[in-house]
This record gives sequence, structure tokens and C-alpha cells, in this order.
Amino acid sequence: MIPASLRFSARAGLLLCALLATPCCSSEDDGGSPATSGGTPSRGGSSTAGAPGGAGSEPGSTGGAGDAGASANDGSAGAPEEGSAGAGDDGAPWRPAPGTSWQWQLTGTIDTSVEVQMFDIDLFDAPQATIDELRDAGRTVICYFSAGSSEDWRPDFSAFEEADKGAPLDDWPGELWIDVRSINVRELMTARLDLAVEKHCDGVEPDNVDGYANDNGLGLTEQDQLDYLHFLASEAHGRGLSIGLKNSLDLIDALVGEFDWALDEECFLYDECALLAPFIEQDKAVFHVEYGDESLLDSVCGDPSTEGFSTLIKNLDLDAWRAPCP
Repeated sequence: MIPASLRFSARAGLLLCALLATPCCSSEDDGGSPATSGGTPSRGGSSTAGAPGGAGSEPGSTGGAGDAGASANDGSAGAPEEGSAGAGDDGAPWRPAPGTSWQWQLTGTIDTSVEVQMFDIDLFDAPQATIDELRDAGRTVICYFSAGSSEDWRPDFSAFEEADKGAPLDDWPGELWIDVRSINVRELMTARLDLAVEKHCDGVEPDNVDGYANDNGLGLTEQDQLDYLHFLASEAHGRGLSIGLKNSLDLIDALVGEFDWALDEECFLYDECALLAPFIEQDKAVFHVEYGDESLLDSVCGDPSTEGFSTLIKNLDLDAWRAPCP
């Protein structure tokens, strides 16, 4: 665990200034984010199966015929209550109950008209105006970033040291596993959490937090991963941010008490959804995605293994199209 004295180090402050593209001598920060390019969808696949991104096979059709909003605005999830975004009345981070409606969009122009409670969008690529629009409409905004890999298109990529970088992620060009034990990596992640606060995100979705279960090239162990996830949860909560556990199904029992919700990709495909039950049992939402087209709804929706989940069928590139379970 990184010492508290390092959490707001000068280096982390410089990294945040670089991410915000503002002079570090200025104390008047508008919380804006520079435009970036090359956003990436999340990593498909199963953490317990040991397969990194893409899950090793094409998960059905990624078509989703019709325009981007074809199934997005069916109203089945209902509009959020006004003022429901962000921390609770007691200042605690947002902790959604099972069945909370949501949209996950990491590519393309964000369709802000989707009638759901939570939007999960990219920390770097989402314009400040979009975040503000969503929050003003009472939505909860979760900001995605990779906490377990370096991505060569991100504005802070040059701050990763060579010793921080491990093996490439399969099927994700420009991405390398990173050493989650590194103080430098942890300072980079605290700077990203600070950016989430500056951009008025209500919470974060840290991705690729299962490096130990993949060919990471760094010798990461399960204990290394657990320590890092404890660190991320503590740092997020210290900033008033909600945080979700992404995949990492075999670590749930050790972490369910510290994370506010879970996000899982393709547990139905891999017959692993039962492993997420501890979140439902603690009255915490499980945001669940299967990749494919609307034909998956018949088999996924209503299956006992996904009871209580907030399930979406999505395109693999995580554009605006969505088909929610009713």
C-alpha cells in the first residue's frame, strides 16, 4: 500500500496538471479535459478462465442493426430521480442497489438521451460538457480508465517508466500490462482519480485489474492484485468516488465489502454469473454485459444465474447501441 504521504505528492500534482492541460502554477482549474483520440472499449472475456481481452473468440454478432439509439430509449429502465446523481446525503460514495439502470458507452458521441440512472463513459475522452449535462439531468456519471495497463494513446502514457511495463495484452495493440506494485504506477492512478474528481465524475470503473491471472510478464501474484485493489478502493473512497470491481471473479469474496458495485463482461457465456452473487446478497448492483445482438436476450434475460443483475447486450466496441433485459 502506498504511504499516505505520497498520495498528494508533487509528482502526482504535476501529472494531474498534465492530464488537465493546465499550468501547474494556476490554482483556478476549470476541471476541463483536453480532447484525446483513440478511445478503447473495455476488455471482454473471463477473468477466471485466464483469457485476457477478447475472450479468445468472437462473441456472436456485434451488429446491432439500426441506428445507435434503436434500443436505447425504450424507457423500460425509467428516468432517474432529479438530484439522484453523486454521493448520498451523508456524503458517502454512490452505492447502487441491484436493478439500477445504466448505459455503457466508451466510443462515439455520447447519447445523453438514454433514460437510465447511470452512465459509464471514458475518463479521458468524455467532454466536460457531456459530464455536466448528464449530472445536471440527475444521472450518475462513472468514469472508465485502465488501472492495469498502459495505453500508448493516453495523455499520461509517457509518465510510465520502462520498469512499469510488462507483456502486451492479447488483441489490444498499444497496451501493456503494468506493475501494480510500482509506486510510480500508483501515483499515476491517484492522478487519474484526481482527474475524475476535477471532471465531476461520481465514481470510477478501473479496468484490467486481473493482470495476475494473465500472462503479464511481471510475475504479479494474486496477493499483489488484492493489495492494489485495496489501494484503489481506499483512494477512490477517500475522494468521495464510488468504485466498481471489474471482472476479477475469483477475488470477489475478499473484496465485495470494499467495492460499491460490480461490472462483469460475459459471465453468462462462461457460466460464471453465480460468482457475482455476493454483491447481490449485499444489496449492491451487478452491471452485466454480454456481447452480441438482440437474439441473446431470450437466453440471458430471466436466467436464474443473472437474477437481480442489470444486464445489457452491447456491441463489442461499446458504442451507443444497447439492448437491455426488461
